[in-house]
Amino acid sequence: MKALLLVDIQNGFCPGGNLPVPDGDKIVPIANALIDNGGYDLIVASQDWHPADHGSFASRHPGKKPFEMGELSGKPQVLWPDHCVQETADADFHPDLNVQAFDYVQQKGENAAVDSYSAFRDNDHLATTGLGEYLQRQGVTDLDVCGLATDYCVSFSVLDAMEMLPSVKVRFIEDASRGIDPEGIRNAISLMRAKGAGIVNSTDILSD
Repeated sequence: MKALLLVDIQNGFCPGGNLPVPDGDKIVPIANALIDNGGYDLIVASQDWHPADHGSFASRHPGKKPFEMGELSGKPQVLWPDHCVQETADADFHPDLNVQAFDYVQQKGENAAVDSYSAFRDNDHLATTGLGEYLQRQGVTDLDVCGLATDYCVSFSVLDAMEMLPSVKVRFIEDASRGIDPEGIRNAISLMRAKGAGIVNSTDILSD
């Protein structure tokens, strides 16, 4: 069972959104091609889905600005602009993304007291989202991951998939992802590779 996980391809992370990833919208046609012609048995997507008072928002920390470091539940936390708030257009999937093909959507980041970069669990690792259990129930053996942003939610999802689903072969699709910080992107890809993830491009999959 081969599955594709699309991480947070939402308006909030694309140009015009509240936390735009450079060229984030450029991955949408690639994601659609993978959906249509990647040979996947299962298409799943994660969706950042924050309450309006989420503790990772700089607006909840008087005197702090977005992208500064702060604390959340006693742990260091990058403070973000308000983004992907539940039931807002910022949280919607990109309008050109083929959402009709999704078999399952995993919402995350709903607990105001902890951030959740990974599609599989909160950052403190105390609560899982349920995605891992879902993929296990479906009998997934191969999981390809792409989306936004490489150096945060995508790489966290890849690393958690390998740890929580050790029998599943996990690959990161580099050209179907975009990141925030060039050095962070390089470090994230190096870490994923070091941990055993395959690093591929969509052309490797679409030409199979």
